[in-house]
Amino acid sequence: MESLLKIISFVILLTGLFKIFDVSIFELTDDIAKFLSKEKTDIKSKIKRQAKKRKQKGIRKTIDETISILNIIGKRDKMNLIWLISIILFITGTVISISLGNFFLVPVLSIGLALIPFWYVIYNSNSYKKQINEELETALSTITTSYIRSEDIIMAVEENIEYLNPPISQVFIFFLSQTKLITSNTKLAIENLKPKIDNEVFKEWCDALIACQENKNLKHTLVAIVIKLSDTRIVSAELENMLYEPMKEYITMVILLISNIPLIWLLNKDWYEILVNTSIGHGIIALCVLVIFISLGAVIRLTRPIEYKS
Repeated sequence: MESLLKIISFVILLTGLFKIFDVSIFELTDDIAKFLSKEKTDIKSKIKRQAKKRKQKGIRKTIDETISILNIIGKRDKMNLIWLISIILFITGTVISISLGNFFLVPVLSIGLALIPFWYVIYNSNSYKKQINEELETALSTITTSYIRSEDIIMAVEENIEYLNPPISQVFIFFLSQTKLITSNTKLAIENLKPKIDNEVFKEWCDALIACQENKNLKHTLVAIVIKLSDTRIVSAELENMLYEPMKEYITMVILLISNIPLIWLLNKDWYEILVNTSIGHGIIALCVLVIFISLGAVIRLTRPIEYKS
């Protein structure tokens, strides 16, 4: 109860300081987001990035992946809100750790709680990606059927555009706008279409469609490409329960781990005192919390929908 009162007092104090100095919390989070996502733009730094080509890891990878997901689903404006929640959770973790007198726990709990909004976006994006794959399968199937009949991709898209659902429909509306208002080069318009959807099968379909513009006899290869989406959907449906099994096991193990603390209190009060009142006990608790957060990040990356990879 005392810790809760300290947290509430700290939040009220922080809110008062923002009001006194006329600081907007959204502007602050926007500045923090820009600072963390800022990259050096000088030539030397660009050359180093191109030469190293290292895969991003850890917190940087989680943040960039969240930004990428929000861009794909058209909710980039929600990033400031995510940063705000992350900062509040970071402060909450710090205050809780200090209130418990466990300074080993401060970096672990504050950073771990701060990452939860980003993990939440990544985890929820799985259902969105699954929906995108299903809509993409329908769209490519109908457009391919029309194209094989008419041998005109622009006409094929126009015939089926009203039957497509967002966000796939928006991608093909962009294609029609390009072919009618910007360029008459169909191959260039298809090339510009490729990066609009992050899906290996879609990119392969676009490449095959570009080849069809030179040789119409290749149009039947499009059907085999679309079938890959159907196969992926079938496999994903069969393994759906298996994919979420790691999350179920993770939740079970976390409950068992956390329940050990009150269990120790019931079984042996001396052990409990060592756990909560000594440096060794504080270190053990911090290590357990660290394992919980690392495992959570790993489990979220495991529970992703199956996608075709060439």
